[in-house]
Amino acid sequence: MTSRRQLPAHEDALALLALAGGSPALVLAVWFVWTRHLPPVLNVAAISALLAAWLSAAWMVRRNAAHPWRTMSAMLESVRLGDYSVRARALAGSDSKSEALAELNRLGDALRDRRLEALEVNALLSKVLEEIDVAIFAFDEHSRLRLVNPAGARLLAGTVGSLRDRSAEELGLSSLLDSAPSAVIERAFPGATGRWAVRHTTFRESGHPNRLLVLSDLTRELREEELLAWQRLVRVLGHELNNSLTPIQSIAESLDALLRQPAPPVDWRDDMLEGLAVIASRSDSLARFVSSYARLARLPAPARSAFDLAPLAERIVRMFPSERVTLIAGSTVHLNADPDQIEQALINLLQNALDSVAATGGNVRMTWRTAAKVLEIQVDDEGTGLASSANLFVPFFTTRPGGSGVGLVLCRKIAEAHGGSVTLENRVSGNGCIATLRLPLA
Repeated sequence: MTSRRQLPAHEDALALLALAGGSPALVLAVWFVWTRHLPPVLNVAAISALLAAWLSAAWMVRRNAAHPWRTMSAMLESVRLGDYSVRARALAGSDSKSEALAELNRLGDALRDRRLEALEVNALLSKVLEEIDVAIFAFDEHSRLRLVNPAGARLLAGTVGSLRDRSAEELGLSSLLDSAPSAVIERAFPGATGRWAVRHTTFRESGHPNRLLVLSDLTRELREEELLAWQRLVRVLGHELNNSLTPIQSIAESLDALLRQPAPPVDWRDDMLEGLAVIASRSDSLARFVSSYARLARLPAPARSAFDLAPLAERIVRMFPSERVTLIAGSTVHLNADPDQIEQALINLLQNALDSVAATGGNVRMTWRTAAKVLEIQVDDEGTGLASSANLFVPFFTTRPGGSGVGLVLCRKIAEAHGGSVTLENRVSGNGCIATLRLPLA
C-alpha cells in the first residue's frame, strides 16, 4: 500500500517557483563574475551577494504570498466563532488581494448588522412572549419541552426553569399534541380551568422537527359575548312585550272603569267589543312572537338528502304572485341538503324582498350560479334597499310593521347549519337589495 506523496504548502511552493525562476539569472550572473578574472576574494563576495539576493527575493515572495492568506484565515476563523469585530487593514489599490480583503471586511460588517438585528428581534419576541396572555409551548422531536412563556408556566402552576426539558406526557399535554390541529376543549389545568382554543403545528429547527402548542383561554370572551347576547335578547324581548302589554293594560283599565260606572253610556257594548278586539289582536301578536322565538330556538339539525334545485325553486316561486316574482333558472344543480330547511330559507328571503318592493312597485328575481364548488342563490329586488346593515341579523329586530324579526336570523342559522352563509347588500346600479344564500357543493 503506497502512501500519498506529501505536497508542499502554498507559500513553500511559491518560494520554490521563485527560486526556480531566478536560477537561470543566478547562473548567468555567476558565470559573468567568474569570467572577469577578479581576485578570489571579490569572486566569493560577489557570488555570495548574488546568492543572498536570490534567497532574499524568494523569501519575500513567500512572505508576501502567505500574509493575505493568513489574514483571511484569521478573519474567517473569527467569523466562524461569532466574532465579527476583526478587520483587515485597508489596502490601497485594485488588485485581487485588496479586493478580497475589502470584501471580507464588508462581509464582517454585514454579519455584524444581521446579528444585531437578530438580537433585537429575539429581544422583542421574548418581550412579546412574556406579555402575551396566551400559553405557548415548543417541544422537540422527542416531545420534550424546549420553550415556554410565562403564561404557559402559570397555566401549569410552575416556573419556566422547572418546566423546561420535561416531556409532554409528564406535563399532561401529550393528548393535546395528538388531537386535531385546531379544536376547542373544556379542561382543568393545574393553574386554571375553563374553555380553551387549542392549536398546534410543526416547524423545523436545525433540520429537526419540532411541535408548537398554543392554548388560548376562551372563558372570558365567551362570557362577555354571552352577556351581550343576553342583553340584546332582553332588550328586544322587553320592547316587544311592552308593545303588546302596554295597550292591553290601558284598554283593560278603561274597560274596568267603564263597567264600574253606575250609569254606563248607551254605546258601552260597542266600546267593550272594540276593546276586547284590540286585546285579542295584541295577544295574538304576542303569541306569534313567542312562537317565532320557539321556532328559532328549536331549529333541528339538517336532514340531508339528494335533490335537484330547479324543481324546488319553481315550487317556491309559484307560492308568490307571478307578476311580481320571476325565476331565472341557472345550470342544473344537485344538492345534498335538507330540502325543507332550504325551502324555508328561500321563502323568507323572497318574502322580505316582496315586502321591500311593496312601497316601490318593483319586481323580484331569483336565480342561481355555481363557482368554485359553491352554490350562490340570489334574490334580487327593486325595493327601497338597506338603510343600515348593523342589525339585520339581530334576533327579533325588524323595521316592518307586524314583522317578527326572525326571518333573516332563521335563514342564517339554516345556511350555517349547512356550512354556508347569507349576505345582504344594496344593488350597485339602481335601487334595491341583493340577498345571497351560499351553500357548499359536495
